Amino acid sequence: MGIIQAIFLFLRTFILGRAATAIENLALRQQVAVFKQSVKRPRLRPRDRIFWVLLSRLWANWRSALAIVQPETVIQWHRQGFRLYWRWKSRARKPGRPPVQREVRELIRRMSRENPLWGAPRILSELLLPGYQAAERTVAKYMVRTRKPPSQNWRTFLANHVPDIAACDFFTVPTVTFHVLYVFIVLRHDRRRVVHFNVTDHPYAEWAGPQIIDAFPYEAAPRFLLRDRDGIYGDHAS
Repeated sequence: MGIIQAIFLFLRTFILGRAATAIENLALRQQVAVFKQSVKRPRLRPRDRIFWVLLSRLWANWRSALAIVQPETVIQWHRQGFRLYWRWKSRARKPGRPPVQREVRELIRRMSRENPLWGAPRILSELLLPGYQAAERTVAKYMVRTRKPPSQNWRTFLANHVPDIAACDFFTVPTVTFHVLYVFIVLRHDRRRVVHFNVTDHPYAEWAGPQIIDAFPYEAAPRFLLRDRDGIYGDHAS
């Protein structure tokens, strides 16, 4: 057998092998086309989905051979598998937080009971000195809660001290000539009675101070005087 004959046989075998593969692919594609016309939605098993997901990662032209579903469906399968994998990997080994040792709990209660003025940060710093590890929220959770005397609210304070409370304020009055007058008024809270008022067109601190003295002569000033933080009263008015 000569070299030319051997090359001819090799090319014939190669061409016939390629032709047979092409014919086989054509036959398979024709059957798939018939299958797509007869079946609206094929049923795929989990291993079928895994096969196409792996094939899409290993073969660049996998879309050209895909006929049973859309390529976007295979990509969606891959994303679902990715989420399931990380959900399994990040699952909690044991539910809940690790329990706090009984010795640490008793020590927190003892320190908070013997030092009622200590807060959670101070107790935590004391626990770290001998080597106990805990979080500030854990310390606050196991601290002994002491009952504090109830404090009165603002409405209760006003009701209890209404005879000793007066209030002062300014309001403006426009005139016919388009000037603005400032009216200073002092009011007692016990009877809602106006005890003093005055009018000026240039209010300032040196003018407002004597008005309080004129409103409460003969040492009859109330214990509490309510006012706002207007600059008319001055920077250091009390």
